[in-house]
Amino acid sequence: MENNIFHLQYALDTFYFLVCGALVMWMAAGFSMLEAGLVRSKNTTEILTKNVALYAISCTMYLICGYQIMYGGGIFLSGIADIDVDGVLGEFATREGGFEGGSIYSSASDFFFQVVFVATAMSIVSGAVAERMKLWAFLAFAVVLTGLIYPLEGAWTWGGADVFGMFNLGDLGFSDFAGSGIVHMAGAAAALAGVLLLGPRKGKYAKDGSIKAIPGANLPLATIGTLILWMGWFGFNGGSVLKLGDISSAHSVAMVFLNTNAAAAGGAIASLVLARVLFRKADLTMLLNGALAGLVVITAEPSTPSPLMSVIFGAMGGVLVVFSIVFLDKIKIDDPVGAISVHGSCGLLGLLLVPLTNDSALFSGQVLGAATIFVWVFASSLVVWGVLKVVMGIRVEEEEEFAGMDLSDCGMEAYPEFTKAI
Repeated sequence: MENNIFHLQYALDTFYFLVCGALVMWMAAGFSMLEAGLVRSKNTTEILTKNVALYAISCTMYLICGYQIMYGGGIFLSGIADIDVDGVLGEFATREGGFEGGSIYSSASDFFFQVVFVATAMSIVSGAVAERMKLWAFLAFAVVLTGLIYPLEGAWTWGGADVFGMFNLGDLGFSDFAGSGIVHMAGAAAALAGVLLLGPRKGKYAKDGSIKAIPGANLPLATIGTLILWMGWFGFNGGSVLKLGDISSAHSVAMVFLNTNAAAAGGAIASLVLARVLFRKADLTMLLNGALAGLVVITAEPSTPSPLMSVIFGAMGGVLVVFSIVFLDKIKIDDPVGAISVHGSCGLLGLLLVPLTNDSALFSGQVLGAATIFVWVFASSLVVWGVLKVVMGIRVEEEEEFAGMDLSDCGMEAYPEFTKAI
């Protein structure tokens, strides 16, 4: 009977991991649609190319070396073989708490679930550097971020390794349930480093200090992208429970889903109301970013807050993202899609809110963990971007930027019927 329970729980946990991983993979479509909607039509094909290519690069680099660096798990050279059922059963049965106390699933499903998180971090960079970065410079950076930079900071956090052999963040009270800092703030830090070296889009900031709004070409597409991300986030946070095959875990998964949705709703409402107060208009782009901000905030700890608290946390993110976007614009940091504000500012907020509902997390540990992630990813990314700038250049020529990167990088337009007769 016990063996039958084991087989059933192994199957449930593995299947749940795979389904949640597929949901997170679908977030790649969400990022693609969101970014394609928020850039100008002349850069649509290029931004879509970046998103598909970065996903492929992320999967390959994490397979070759990233997973090994982060968790010490060798996948790249592993062959396909029958599972050693007796060995796995023996290992699981000796764990404290038995079948109710630990998660058990296929290592292949664990890799699949982890690799889609890597791609999410790289997708954040894509939108922030849109409309003026060379395609191949971006893809070269993707190789380094997904193969080295992200896996190292992941090893210090989820992997449990000491930071440069000096201290362990987990022992100091750091907690990040599904990656507000480890995934989202890390992606934003890499994006910020690139944006600072890249500079703003031509015509964005005038010499007299005025800021020119550059609206996206397809807001219906951006809205669809946001809703896809909202849906994919259930896999992002829900899968981070790591198991489903017992009563306690199933309840935890349900609460994570509930709180994730509540936070997104709170963020959307708060950003919409604040935009109405500040701009006298119901700003759709702020509404979309507010929903994403709520999702990023709750990602740090979606299992312990009450649903009402989750709404409040999400609303705090919705307010913060509006002020952050406005502030970055004022200091002339050009982020076409608001990615640095959504994932960076709100990722930090999410980490700092964890101790309010999770007694095992310490505020000092959260601050130290956030600082470690940001400093490492920002500094290493700055170095990589700098090397790429010297070696191959990271910004397109002014004429190419003016004409649009679809033609210069991809040789095709996303909407050719709008520009020439057939």
